[in-house]
Amino acid sequence: MPQKLAGKVAIVTGASKGIGASIATHMAAEGAAVVVNYRSRPEAAEEAVEQIKSAGGRAVAVHADVTDPDDVSALVQSAVREFGRLDVMVNNAGLEDKMPFLETPLDVWNKVVAVNLTGPFLGCREAAKQMVSQGGPGRIINLTSVHEDLPMPTNSPYCAAKGGVRMLTRTIAVELAPHGITVNNIAPGAVDTPMDAPLKEHPDQMNELLSEIPLGRMGKPEEIAALAVYLASDGAGYVTGSTFLIDGGMSRQSGSL
Repeated sequence: MPQKLAGKVAIVTGASKGIGASIATHMAAEGAAVVVNYRSRPEAAEEAVEQIKSAGGRAVAVHADVTDPDDVSALVQSAVREFGRLDVMVNNAGLEDKMPFLETPLDVWNKVVAVNLTGPFLGCREAAKQMVSQGGPGRIINLTSVHEDLPMPTNSPYCAAKGGVRMLTRTIAVELAPHGITVNNIAPGAVDTPMDAPLKEHPDQMNELLSEIPLGRMGKPEEIAALAVYLASDGAGYVTGSTFLIDGGMSRQSGSL
């Protein structure tokens, strides 16, 4: 079968581990040249690059802080310098810092919003500028969460940021459509990644979580990656401004969406 992303160039932020690393390797397996972005895990990023190269793909690891405009601009230019263009931007980098709302200090709010909302804004903006300068088309994919809609007590900055990305995506999808650039969100539920690893240390909490998921299990990073590959492909050319829930039915069972 032909590769779905043959000849494409993609950036994946926060790609040294978890969902980001899986998206990077899956896109490379489908023919894309991939920029593996990292902020604080160079060894893991290089490991992802080596995995891609050993499978016959093309990749490079690039350091950038997604909250820094200059870093994000340099990240996009690194893709152009290394591979000649940019076709796909995946804004995956994220973090959370859970605590009761009444105890949440401003610095926690600022940190979480900077990574989870300002980061995608900068990534979308710089990627779109490059795509427009190339004459389009392009694909922008933002990793949000079921919590772009679904409340999560003790995680207000994270939920607020993810909700912000929802409307950022919807708005710029309309603005960028004339350029042939699509913008979509992937909203995972509980996925078996380092971010959710602490749950495994508390069987009661894990059981409570699984009871909220109709499919009865956590998602796998490769399942998120498969959806990202589709949204980056030519087959998704008529899809824009949408959020794709991938949560085992959690949001439906909650009745909140």
